[in-house]
Amino acid sequence: SMLPPEIQRIVLLIGLAATSYLLILAWNEDMQADRSPVSYSEAPLVTHQQTNSINTSEIRPSIVDQSQSDSDIPDISLLGTDELPTSLATVDVFSEAQPQTPGSRLVVVTTPKLKVWIDLLGGDIVRVQLPKYPVALDFQDTPFLLLEQNQNQTYIAQSGLIGPNGLDKNGQRPKYMSSVRALDIDDSDGQSDLVLSTVADGVTVEKVFSFTPDAYLLSVSYRLTNTSDDAFTAGMFTQIKRDRKAVLADDSFSLAPDPYLGGAITTLETPYQKVEFDDLDEDALQAENTGGWVAFLQHYFLSAWVAPTEQQIRYYARPTKDNNYLFGFTGPAKVVQPGESGIWSAEFYAGPKDQIELEAISEHLNLTVDYGFLWWIAVPLFKALKFFHDLVGNWGIAIILLTLAVKVALGWVSARGYRSMANMRRVAPAMKKLQERYSSDREKLSKEMMALYKKEGANPLGGCLPMLAPMPIFLALYWVLLESVELRQAPFMFWIEDLSAMDPYFILPLLMGASTYLMQSLNPQVGDPMQVKMMKLMPIMFTVLFLFFPAGLVLYWLVNNLLSIAQQTYIYKKVESERT
Repeated sequence: SMLPPEIQRIVLLIGLAATSYLLILAWNEDMQADRSPVSYSEAPLVTHQQTNSINTSEIRPSIVDQSQSDSDIPDISLLGTDELPTSLATVDVFSEAQPQTPGSRLVVVTTPKLKVWIDLLGGDIVRVQLPKYPVALDFQDTPFLLLEQNQNQTYIAQSGLIGPNGLDKNGQRPKYMSSVRALDIDDSDGQSDLVLSTVADGVTVEKVFSFTPDAYLLSVSYRLTNTSDDAFTAGMFTQIKRDRKAVLADDSFSLAPDPYLGGAITTLETPYQKVEFDDLDEDALQAENTGGWVAFLQHYFLSAWVAPTEQQIRYYARPTKDNNYLFGFTGPAKVVQPGESGIWSAEFYAGPKDQIELEAISEHLNLTVDYGFLWWIAVPLFKALKFFHDLVGNWGIAIILLTLAVKVALGWVSARGYRSMANMRRVAPAMKKLQERYSSDREKLSKEMMALYKKEGANPLGGCLPMLAPMPIFLALYWVLLESVELRQAPFMFWIEDLSAMDPYFILPLLMGASTYLMQSLNPQVGDPMQVKMMKLMPIMFTVLFLFFPAGLVLYWLVNNLLSIAQQTYIYKKVESERT
């Protein structure tokens, strides 16, 4: 015996849905399998001199008219002090007492939070790995690579002394000596120093990197005792040098807006000012501040040079001839008289965008966690989310508790909307009759409908409010989940191993779609038949849209739907009992 057509149709639909689901799963698995395992070379590439492998076909004219625009070293005019002597001694200050093989030019410092490679030419930081942050869930032993110098990528942190007696001049970098090639710092150690030294103009200069085991922040200082007969005049520059290539291991999902990749500074007028590659191609940047920082941002992580709080600094940012960009600042020039000592210093941060830690390091540095135009909702949302996480120790449960808190806070708005919907449901049969009676007379129909709404206390727009009220919160939470490094690779339970990535089996989006459908069936089916049909398509469109959203966001929306259904059902029953 044949099945009735309705049953046949349902069976076919279920079969089609199951096949589509399996196809999407298979496609997703193929996408994952295509990912090549992440591996790094043993050491970063060190170049023979700073004018490394310039591709002459791609050289562009430098925007800032600098005598050394083809080198990384900033022009000494950036020191901005009038008392600098104009004639510069061009004494070659480099100590040659070192083997020249590139491999021996590197010193590796390992702390529980950082692995840092320092090049003895210039004392630049040429690679930084973050052992606490695996590059991906399935590559737990491969630390995230933040700074790197290799054939394909340049992202390094440079610092030096410029000025009449500066060690970095004429496009040349000083060569330092180090008594160690590796420095391992563990939790039991206090602050540990790596001391590099060189001789310049008969004066020994030490470049000191100070590390603390539990910090992503290190300090870089130049220490000098002037044993010569002449005054020593120099100022310190710090800069980040980077190409404009995208981050290789960025695991943000494809439908999301791309997180910002570029520079940022803080000035007196603007606490957080982006310095984008495209802007620098048009015009180099110069600005001033007291204290402050210059940073380079990417998804979840950043590097930043931080100036001493009272110091007058000058920012600069510009492209170089070898297709990289420099984001940096110079401090004031200092004069060290014979027999006296001098110290120049700055701090360098390389690590996650941890707002609490960044706020403690320097004013406004926490603004690098960029929540977009709804930041004023996102910041309190993140604080509430963190409060719940500290309470329960699971980010997924924290999201559920946050959803509950938001629902309670907006309870009165929703209640009014649902009351209005309950009244609309009640008048729906009368409405249908009116539509049938006045189908040919549009004007008469709208008049009769308005009279009916007034008599029954129903408001067709009242039901929109509970739908619209959570939208800004939803968008702000979207940015919180997208931008907060705390949620990167954060597990929830069962199959959800990363709340910032999509649900691998699409179970949460499907449940979310089902709950949207259920919610809709509770709503009054009013309006013309075309509109009603369109509304019925909404749950399907929502489900498809949410398939690739971060699991944390889908979890929020699912819980929000379930709470809405509970509140809606309760209010409908209450309104009905009031009428009887």
